[in-house]
Amino acid sequence: MVQGRSGSPDSPDPEAGAPVGDVYDWFQRGMRLLSEGSPAAAASLLERAADAEPESRSIREGLARAQFNSRQYADAVDSFRWIIDANPAEDYAYFGLGLALWRTGDMEAAQEPLAIAVAMRPDQRHYVSALRSVRATLRARQG
Repeated sequence: MVQGRSGSPDSPDPEAGAPVGDVYDWFQRGMRLLSEGSPAAAASLLERAADAEPESRSIREGLARAQFNSRQYADAVDSFRWIIDANPAEDYAYFGLGLALWRTGDMEAAQEPLAIAVAMRPDQRHYVSALRSVRATLRARQG
């Protein structure tokens, strides 16, 4: 038995701290939190969902975005890499990986996934712009 704040026994809870609902509910709430501007809260909920459904690419993408937007760049790198490993045709994951690497300060590593994203989707101006910025920074550092 667990003691409550008042000192009275509570019923045992095998998943103390677990969010209410099922994994789909967690995903939906996490994505809503992300869209409403609460990326850290979203990342926490989506991490729980990813632990429960480790093969879900949509949960992983939401988690990666939430991690990036809450400045958890190293974690976002890992999440975007997971998505790429699961499906190398995910241009957005390459873009996200490149941006997350850029934010960690690893310009050299950021260049390749951004170039892949641009090669896959040259029509995406924000992909092209990010790659140009990384390459310009690298050139400026060399010269």
